[in-house]
Amino acid sequence: MKAPSIKFSRWRRIIYPFLILFLIFSFFFVSYMIKLDKQVTEQFEGKRWEVPSRVYARPLELYAGKVISVDQLLFELRLLRYEKSTDNDIGSYLQQDNKVAIHTRPFNFWDENAPSIMLEVTFKRNKILSIKDTNSQEELDVWRLEPLFIGGIYPKINEDRVLLRIQDVPETLINTLLEVEDRHFYEHFGVAPLSIIRALVANIRAGGRVQGGSTLTQQLVKNFYLSSEKTITRKLNEALMALLLEFHYSKNEILEAYLNEIYLGQDGSRAIHGFGLAAEYYFDKPLENLDETQIALLVGLVKGASYYNPRRFSDRALKRRNVVLMVQARAGIVAEEDLVELKDSPLNISKYGPSGVTKYPAFMDLVRRQLNKDYRPEDLSSAGLRLFTTIDPLVQFEVEESIDKRLPKLEQKAKLEKNVLEAAAMVTDAGSGAVRALVGGREFRASGFNRALDSHRHIGSLIKPAVYLSALQQPELYRLNTTLEDSAITITMENGFQWSPENYDKREHGDVALISALANSYNLATVRLGMELGLDNISHTLHALGVEREIAIYPSMLLGAVDMSVYEVLKMYQTLSAQGFQTPVRAIQAVTSSTGEVLSRYPINVEQTLSSEAVYLLKTALQEVAKTGTAKKIYRRMPQSFSVAGKTGTTNDYRDSWFAGMTGDKVAVVWLGADDNQSIRLTGSSGALPIWTDIISATASRSMDIPIAENIIFKRSSAIIHTSGSVKCVENKVFPFIWGSVPSRLEEPPCTEDNLLTND
Repeated sequence: MKAPSIKFSRWRRIIYPFLILFLIFSFFFVSYMIKLDKQVTEQFEGKRWEVPSRVYARPLELYAGKVISVDQLLFELRLLRYEKSTDNDIGSYLQQDNKVAIHTRPFNFWDENAPSIMLEVTFKRNKILSIKDTNSQEELDVWRLEPLFIGGIYPKINEDRVLLRIQDVPETLINTLLEVEDRHFYEHFGVAPLSIIRALVANIRAGGRVQGGSTLTQQLVKNFYLSSEKTITRKLNEALMALLLEFHYSKNEILEAYLNEIYLGQDGSRAIHGFGLAAEYYFDKPLENLDETQIALLVGLVKGASYYNPRRFSDRALKRRNVVLMVQARAGIVAEEDLVELKDSPLNISKYGPSGVTKYPAFMDLVRRQLNKDYRPEDLSSAGLRLFTTIDPLVQFEVEESIDKRLPKLEQKAKLEKNVLEAAAMVTDAGSGAVRALVGGREFRASGFNRALDSHRHIGSLIKPAVYLSALQQPELYRLNTTLEDSAITITMENGFQWSPENYDKREHGDVALISALANSYNLATVRLGMELGLDNISHTLHALGVEREIAIYPSMLLGAVDMSVYEVLKMYQTLSAQGFQTPVRAIQAVTSSTGEVLSRYPINVEQTLSSEAVYLLKTALQEVAKTGTAKKIYRRMPQSFSVAGKTGTTNDYRDSWFAGMTGDKVAVVWLGADDNQSIRLTGSSGALPIWTDIISATASRSMDIPIAENIIFKRSSAIIHTSGSVKCVENKVFPFIWGSVPSRLEEPPCTEDNLLTND
């Protein structure tokens, strides 16, 4: 009876240690699997990717009567990377004389999904005569081209992708991918042991790695969860996590994640992930518009996106694509009889992929700032939002072109060192406040200090309209023909300091009509008027114009000793353009989610803060600035019939050159100066004004016809007018007046035989 007991004890001594080790191993293995399982499910079920926001320019609207030249339309089409072609492919155009045929791309706007159509645009001179759908021969009221992609707001990892749903992915892509990468995807459980063994044998025979045994699920795990290091531990983790992924999720969910995650190229610091973005990056087309050869190339890149980069190594890419085409033919995805022709076809890669690095960093800076009021930074860089902005690439180009050409000439004229002169400019839509162009420095493509938003400089005479508007809001006391005194004045401050301003020409001009004092930018008349009105009154008008910063109340503020940015100045003149209604200067039209749901609209919200009648009178005076005053150089380039209004600005020692002006459809502000605040030896008229004129001349602007305010009447009266260095008393000149403020003859300045100039 004892022998069996001894034998059992011996086996127990042998088995127990292994059993204990097995239990310990099982405990740690189960614990580790629970940890891996948590990692797999948390990331896969949460926000799988940080998807950047995609930012678009305004869509170009085409309609009969639109002022746009053939060249400008072709410029926009080239920006959108349309190909000049007779084949009528999607994304192509063809010009014949005064007609442009366009095969538009489909696009999901914030308010509609526009299909692809064949469009014919007919021009007469520099205006669209008609647009029609060439398939139906139907005349169209309006058609929008898809907006230009101008950049993204990226997460810290700098990955970019366009998210796809598996039901929207072409079957050709899915079938090709599975044939090339994992033929048994729908049959295995995440790992394929036979494939691993087969690959191992092939690699041993070749003396190196020539074949991989990873399934699509393992590839997804490697890209999604793990590093790219080649160790046994990582491979074991890869296999375990692949099994867990297959346990929790369907094959289609895993495949959809793979289609969005796979790395397919590099654009500078931006990583191209997923087939959706790769289609745009390599072919400038949405994925659903790719043909078999283009799909074959993208699938071929899975093996090594850098090694087979078609823009750098076209021969390698072509060979790899043709290998995939042969797989497609063997699987019946393409016809065998078409294989030779398909293999002979070129890669048809677009010359330049749509870059994620924006060409408009200063404008993008404004976009981010305005979005930060409504969205968290992490949402902007990770939620895949689509941001539709207001920038007009045609206007932006003209602003950049003028600054680029003018600055070297102005430096030479002013005898400045090269690259000393800096510039900033903004252009908005007069009615809506939409920002059409923004330049933050002469290096347009460089991000960094944004002079349009962040450089605060003295604005000089740009402040004078606020002084005269303060007066015109008291119509019982001040009218356009009211006589002001332009003579020396000395103001004693509270600290005993005495301030004695001077005119630009160092002269006194005596009696002068209010309209002439503003048109000629007389400092002495302006200071006398401002002191009569009261500095607090001027400050109040500035705030009513849209200035938000606190204004230091000193007499020198009357001549522009106030620091503002181009953006702040533009807001002032935007309010004037809108007849006294404050209109927000906005860079964004709409924001949608990645699925197209509208999250935010940015409608035009206006608030009347100034008398429309007083603004009407002021704009009449600002028109005189251009006709006879400090900005009359405008009409060396423009016809006299084209009406503009604006104001030059020059600061002490010629440190800053400004011009702010408006037309019927645009408000634009241009600033020139040096970052070290040295004298640039340029006035507003000789520096900023030529650039402003370039912009307006090149952008098909409308002449300004000021809407007549309700209580405005026109009467003939006399006034002491200064123009071109001469002083004349003009009799019977027609002036606008606010109802109830028309002066009697006794209040008018006397006209004598010596100074009489009759104006009918």
